[in-house]
Amino acid sequence: MTLRFLSKIFLVCAVLCAATSARAADGFTLSSPDYAEGATLREAQVYAGFGCSGGNQSPALTWDNPPAGTQSFALTLYDPDAPTGSGWWHWVVFDIPADVRALPLDAAETGALPAGAIQSLTDFGAPGFGGACPPEGDKPHRYIFTLYALDVPKLGLDAGTMPAMVGFTLAGHTLGKAVLTTHYGR
Repeated sequence: MTLRFLSKIFLVCAVLCAATSARAADGFTLSSPDYAEGATLREAQVYAGFGCSGGNQSPALTWDNPPAGTQSFALTLYDPDAPTGSGWWHWVVFDIPADVRALPLDAAETGALPAGAIQSLTDFGAPGFGGACPPEGDKPHRYIFTLYALDVPKLGLDAGTMPAMVGFTLAGHTLGKAVLTTHYGR
């Protein structure tokens, strides 16, 4: 590779990093009244099954300052450390109306999701929230909550949609993302 080619690659990377930083600087944030960034999940957010005996409750979440033009939101919970070769999708929710700024504790199971919001399939094989349950003895896993600000009011998907298809569809409609990462091990 020539120095000129490497310089061009560096410039492209710098531009992309600057664009990402500018998006984050806009102030779009995702938080929880129960968890700071990097916190350990409590038993309430641990799965009830697969050898785990938690409460399996989705956490309360809040968000602020979505990008201009946001018409809806989608929320995912993903464990990239699951020993599957492809991670593990714990929660997938989309078509959250643009005027919503919070989900209460256990919204996934209590019917407290906003009208029109759809929970689709997870890697547990069913729609809804599936809490943390890493293999015993594994290092603590990361549980990444990602809120997507979207440029459409509806994704045109249903509750039977696989997480990968939701992710593919999100990629074409994302205006910005806000992330909250937690951990859990046993």
